[in-house]
Amino acid sequence: MEAVFVIRNLDKAEKFDPSWRTNAQGLCKNFNSHVKGGVGPFGLWVLASDDLEERTAVFFRVFKTNDTNYVVLMCNDPTRSSYESQIYTPTFAGFVNVDIAKTKTITLRTLIDHSVVESFGAGGRTCILTRVYPKKAIGDDAHLFVFNNGESDIKVTNLHAWEMKTPTMNKLLEQ
Repeated sequence: MEAVFVIRNLDKAEKFDPSWRTNAQGLCKNFNSHVKGGVGPFGLWVLASDDLEERTAVFFRVFKTNDTNYVVLMCNDPTRSSYESQIYTPTFAGFVNVDIAKTKTITLRTLIDHSVVESFGAGGRTCILTRVYPKKAIGDDAHLFVFNNGESDIKVTNLHAWEMKTPTMNKLLEQ
């Protein structure tokens, strides 16, 4: 699935501490998808149950470094991805090399295949892959939601989802 997000206003972006620059994963863990922010977190809840008790968050958060520069963080937060309590669910993150002040838009392409969630931010500038093990959000019971837990309005200008067909396997020719 692919989404295009438009950030209407960057004024509420939170201040970025330069010491965070080397720890995107720790930053994502501390500022996860349910921690409200200025610009973000916004993105997708994938492999989500109807009641949202089970979901994997793929999202962005924008921080301000000074008056004109911004840092965009992309995260994959599987901490609520399963009802199963004994599953390893680390967050993964990366900084996205995009001039968000100039473009005001960011794309997110996410491929979901049963328990694999692979996401590409800003046309593939940042890529994150994780395995999740949902118990309820599988097959026809798996849903996708767009969310914004930030103060700034985020507009979704494109949201396109598709289902891939099962591949046809080639048979080996007999000699």
